Amino acid sequence: MVGTGVKFILSRKIVAASLSGTIFAIILGFFIPDPFGDESFNSFLSYVFASIGIIPVYMMYSFPAILIYGVLTSVVSDKVGEFISIKSSNKNAEIIISAALHMIFGLILLWFSLGAAVLYFITDRILKRRNEKIKWYNALNSLAIPFLTWIVTMGMSWLKDL
Repeated sequence: MVGTGVKFILSRKIVAASLSGTIFAIILGFFIPDPFGDESFNSFLSYVFASIGIIPVYMMYSFPAILIYGVLTSVVSDKVGEFISIKSSNKNAEIIISAALHMIFGLILLWFSLGAAVLYFITDRILKRRNEKIKWYNALNSLAIPFLTWIVTMGMSWLKDL
């Protein structure tokens, strides 16, 4: 039964990465629509198009990192938190240790990655709290979320340029 638990944990982590990676790129796109400071926005519409245009770029760089690094460090964080919780007989220790480790691992690129790590942790906890067994099929399907977001935002950027 342990093997099936690991399958459900990894598949949940992949779904959390798909959701949080997409949300992170969208939030980052609207907070930092022009990372180089080259463009001044003379209207709300130019700001929106700049934000939408940068989202695919943010996704290309952040999503693979969140998917690979985030999933691996999240599993480690949860297992260490679970181990300490069992050893200390304190059920609250698991979430506190796991959250702290998510933030420590998230500091690799300072504020940008810390924001992604916190968003990932919250997304994963929401999925865990729902207490559904997420299968590999669902995890693979969830990868369509960032892909479709990338396609839609790229399409909108191309349409704007026409």
